[in-house]
Amino acid sequence: MSDPRDELARAGAHLAALGLSPGSSGNLSVRIGEQVLITPTGTDLSRIAPDKLSVLDLTGAHLDGPRPSKEFPLHTAFYRRNPDARAVVHLHSRHAAAVSCLPPYSERTAIPPVTPYFVMRVGQTPLLPYAAPGDAGQAEDMERLPFPFRAVLLANHGPVVAGASMAAAVDTAVELEETSALLLALGTRQIRLLTADDAETLAARYDSPWGG
Repeated sequence: MSDPRDELARAGAHLAALGLSPGSSGNLSVRIGEQVLITPTGTDLSRIAPDKLSVLDLTGAHLDGPRPSKEFPLHTAFYRRNPDARAVVHLHSRHAAAVSCLPPYSERTAIPPVTPYFVMRVGQTPLLPYAAPGDAGQAEDMERLPFPFRAVLLANHGPVVAGASMAAAVDTAVELEETSALLLALGTRQIRLLTADDAETLAARYDSPWGG
């Protein structure tokens, strides 16, 4: 079995190679039991040192290692609200960040059902109102949302995605970025969306959070 620290470092390098983590932006974490390993503040995701991660408990208390990313409240909130989550990815990826600056499609999702793969792999993605980076209140608001999701967009900021594994979280983050790019490419054209029945059927088949 591979070491979660190494998996986290490889995921960071992969996301950076895809151009989804400009500069020292973005942060990753994994949950191991009742502890969270998260990238330290100011970390370049292409150069994560597996043996120099910050260690937190699920309340966000700093247990060991360097100072954690200031976005740690979002990570721990995702783990608390979703016990199945084992990894969280937060990026400033260009297209998803751009969509986070637009009005949301609905109260439950910033992005409409534009492709089957968005519904299957990401699902409804609520837009959280703007807050300064690291704002604990924003994380608390996310934790209290009364419907399921595995991804959110932070207004004027970017995406946060959770997954049952680091690989799953990365795949979801990449799909969210690609869907955002597609939506922006369509611009103001009239878009033919999936029907409500089509989206709900896909969501049920692939156990993806959508609607209701």
